[in-house]
Amino acid sequence: MPPERPGARGAPPEHLPGVPRAVADRLSKLGIQRPFDLVLHLPLRYEDETRVQAIAEARHGTLVQVEGVVIDCDVKFRPRRQLVARIRDEGGELTVRLLHFYPSQQKQLAPDTRVRLVGEIRQGFFGAEMVHPRIKVVNQSTPLPEKLTPIYPTTAGLSQYALTRAVAGALATCELDDTLPEAVAKRLRLPAFESSVRLLHDPPVDVALDALEQKTHPAWLRIKFDELLAQQLSMRLHRRERDAARAPVLAGGGALAERLLAALPFVLTGAQQRVLTEIRADLERPHPMQRLLQGDVGSGKTIVAAIAALAAVEGGFQVAVMAPTEILAEQHYAKFSQWLTPLGIEVVWLAGSLGAKARRAGLAAVESGQAAIAVGTHALFQDQVVFRRLALAIVDEQHRFGVHQRLALRMKGAAGDELPHQLMMSATPIPRTLAMSFYADLDVSTIDELPPGRTPIVTKLVSEARRDEVFLRVRDACMSGSQAYWVCPLIEESEQLQLQTALDTHALLSATFPELRVGLVHGRLKADEKAQVMAAFKAGEVRLLVATTVIEVGVDVPNATLMVIEHAERMGLSQLHQLRGRVGRGGGESACILLYQQPLSETARERLKIVYENVDGFEIAREDLRLRGPGELLGARQSGVPMLRFADLARDAALLERARDVATELLARWPEHARRHVERWLGSRETLLRV
Repeated sequence: MPPERPGARGAPPEHLPGVPRAVADRLSKLGIQRPFDLVLHLPLRYEDETRVQAIAEARHGTLVQVEGVVIDCDVKFRPRRQLVARIRDEGGELTVRLLHFYPSQQKQLAPDTRVRLVGEIRQGFFGAEMVHPRIKVVNQSTPLPEKLTPIYPTTAGLSQYALTRAVAGALATCELDDTLPEAVAKRLRLPAFESSVRLLHDPPVDVALDALEQKTHPAWLRIKFDELLAQQLSMRLHRRERDAARAPVLAGGGALAERLLAALPFVLTGAQQRVLTEIRADLERPHPMQRLLQGDVGSGKTIVAAIAALAAVEGGFQVAVMAPTEILAEQHYAKFSQWLTPLGIEVVWLAGSLGAKARRAGLAAVESGQAAIAVGTHALFQDQVVFRRLALAIVDEQHRFGVHQRLALRMKGAAGDELPHQLMMSATPIPRTLAMSFYADLDVSTIDELPPGRTPIVTKLVSEARRDEVFLRVRDACMSGSQAYWVCPLIEESEQLQLQTALDTHALLSATFPELRVGLVHGRLKADEKAQVMAAFKAGEVRLLVATTVIEVGVDVPNATLMVIEHAERMGLSQLHQLRGRVGRGGGESACILLYQQPLSETARERLKIVYENVDGFEIAREDLRLRGPGELLGARQSGVPMLRFADLARDAALLERARDVATELLARWPEHARRHVERWLGSRETLLRV
């Protein structure tokens, strides 16, 4: 019989030698694909099994280890089937209760068996008890462990025992030499990599447990530094690759931009002029621009993008402008058309909701080059859309698009060895540590100045119990000539959340205010219906607009001075700030009422307090990072960027600064160390595209 091929049924997978197939399959669910992934699969916490406490002296409510003999063990049926055993040592007795159990566990707890139990003692109906402790059969001479017991992150069907064995195998076979030059590690006073991982997997009993669990132990600092360094190196290497690529040189004289600026009813702020200078300098280089333009709600990013687009148009190239929702994309289409059509520039609209005839006409205009600018949603990167000479892709709210979607749009402009420039925009300001870490491969321009004339928005926190007062405030605002938004988080009733719905609210407000025309906009409306309602709201025919969060970005109605947000306690900080930014866009006094439902959780209370006390988007973004971590601010970008498992951007900013400097040093002086470091930490994931 021929030998079984590697990876065949029953044989251990090639990528994890020595690990049974069933265990390897479960390990893959934890992202463990290679032996070194096991080395970096570090414990969540530790348990002290080096000593046994007497049952009578064991403190209730904390994790303890006790040892005793099973007196009796029975299956009980009150109130449901469970295994109940009594354990006794020299001075006390406790009950063990297993609500779900296997026959093997019943055998472990056979009468007269000596067992060690690790768990939390609590006061039960019949005295002290442990529910689902960890059970080990021992005898009187079984030694106690001499080190702390690591508890690893796991998944269903993967025991701590199997994980510990797999990790031990990896530690025995993997090369654990240092990828950090000795001089650098010494200068930073960091311990060796090998001693750090061995200590974290197998800590001695005298180690400071608090330092391990708080991740402040020197061994943890080394691991966190290495992780941050791997991310920095990966991003720098990607940037080098991008800088080696070619792109069209867009160095027009700026005649179109001058004509547009002369026609505008406002003057650009100093911040807008500064970022335009940065963008133009990028466009004049023969390498693809990869710039993030960030600015708070209402800071004037769209006009900057339009002027940047003119550099491409003046050179005979095309521009694509992509937004995540039709409402936002329509706003861009309206603005670009208003500004650029008088200059003789054709702007076309491409979205999934277009009729067949209009769609064919738009596609033909783009393919022939007749249309210099195409504005739309994700429909822009579909196969049917063919650009003649795409030189600049503008992506708004870029964090809402996935890596592959942004790449698909960029590849539309690939001509030979040239790629188009890319300008990404975001109204969610990025905290400095996030920019240094996850956006290290981008250039960032910030509009940190609001145009003159923007009125401050007063934010009010109002309990659901005072809803009638809010109704009166809305009626007064609308009857006095202003307009208002009423934002609801759901379209249909949810039995779980029991939130007020947009449909019910629209019906209620229409009945409550028969003298007002109340509109309704939500994500499930057909595009033409949505457009009609928004047009009527902009024209002032609809005085009160009930909407879901589809109006979070892009809606600009200067006459709207009041916004009510239902169940504000359910929304994130950046979302609340974005919604609030829909008012205060004209000269009138504006207010945003955050309606909340009692009781409030501590987290919800803190979120509402932050929005109430801050109007600065950067401060709100910093608090968002502190409360929820980077995922919320990164959005879909995280699918292509190595996420952090151990380092915390809020707590480890100083380590990040050092890692950034060392990354530069390694690439310049020790490129082989840099390559090995990235390979160790990211493996094949290092090749992920980050666009």
